[in-house]
Amino acid sequence: MAQSADRYTVQRILSIRRWTPHLFSFRITRDPGFRFVPGQFARLGLPKADGQLVWRAYSVVSAPYDEYLEFYSIVVPGGEFTPLLAQREVGDTILVEKMNYGFLTTDRFESGKDLWLLATGTGLAPFMSILYDPDTWRDYENIVLAHSVRTVAELSYREEIARLHEHPLIGEAARKLAYVPIVTRESMEGALGKRIPALIESGELEGAAGLPLDRERSRIMICGNPEMVADTRKVLGEMGYRLSRRAEPAQLAVENAW
Repeated sequence: MAQSADRYTVQRILSIRRWTPHLFSFRITRDPGFRFVPGQFARLGLPKADGQLVWRAYSVVSAPYDEYLEFYSIVVPGGEFTPLLAQREVGDTILVEKMNYGFLTTDRFESGKDLWLLATGTGLAPFMSILYDPDTWRDYENIVLAHSVRTVAELSYREEIARLHEHPLIGEAARKLAYVPIVTRESMEGALGKRIPALIESGELEGAAGLPLDRERSRIMICGNPEMVADTRKVLGEMGYRLSRRAEPAQLAVENAW
């Protein structure tokens, strides 16, 4: 999809971190005018061989106060965008639309004491940005981050999560966090091994988090593959949780990671 240059800026890749052969994170320069709320996504563009631009949405990993933008990607074999992105190197350029997008933000909720962040794969990205936001720690008494992947190597950002207590804007508040790793195709000590919807139905997710789900207290954000999002939303819907809307705040906020 071609766009006029006044709708995007040209940014430069600062660093690339490869988690697995098919998963990587990258940082790019940030235009001073680009603004976003933690949980939102940006649209990134690259030229194809024929010169046409192709665009994809990527949730921002970094915090609004960072001078760079960070993103988390999977390489989709045969895809139109990610194979091009995976070939990029430090110093190469990438296009970023000037607008921000998305509603997977904590301002979707009113009240609530416990924030549950449920992710599969690269659906972790917006939740990292939310965790880097000091307001998140101020607004909630307890935070649960459940990250479900197939293999142990795909549990990206574990070190960053473990070091949140060292973050100058978070510090001691990091004690509020319960991190629940979930690995479905390998065994890992300390990790759960079932899909998120099944873990909710069985009560195992609550047990691992050390916190009960409660409609009055719990505010739940879901991001990941469409099947997980749909199934988790269905299970929670049967428990009485509803999608939160601007005009009618409730308990759920959802977004597909692709």
